[in-house]
Amino acid sequence: MMRIRLIRQPGQPGTKKLVEQYGLELVCVRYRYDDQRGKRYKTVELIIEESPYAPSPKIKPDAIIGLRIALNEIGLQKKVKQAGGVWNRSRQLWDIRYDRVVELGLEERIELKERSISRSFAKPAK
Repeated sequence: MMRIRLIRQPGQPGTKKLVEQYGLELVCVRYRYDDQRGKRYKTVELIIEESPYAPSPKIKPDAIIGLRIALNEIGLQKKVKQAGGVWNRSRQLWDIRYDRVVELGLEERIELKERSISRSFAKPAK
């Protein structure tokens, strides 16, 4: 097992040649030590690709969100209902707690444009 004893950022002592070699792609230099082999390794972390990224919004576990499920997905509707989901007729979405959506693995079906303002899952009287 190797341990890291030192991490250097570009421009700090010990990185000059590596900055010349890798330029702006250099993120950091690490010095790793292997006590069993008696070796020190100098490693570099490089940026090899850049692409756009938009972080997903932070959603609290108890937040009520809208979930889009097609009318013909009866089995999935039953699972959502068993997990506490309630059909919101006006929005045409299932209102359900976010943590339950994660448990069911249905994050890709979240309708982020509209969040439910209802916080209660009280079932209507029959």
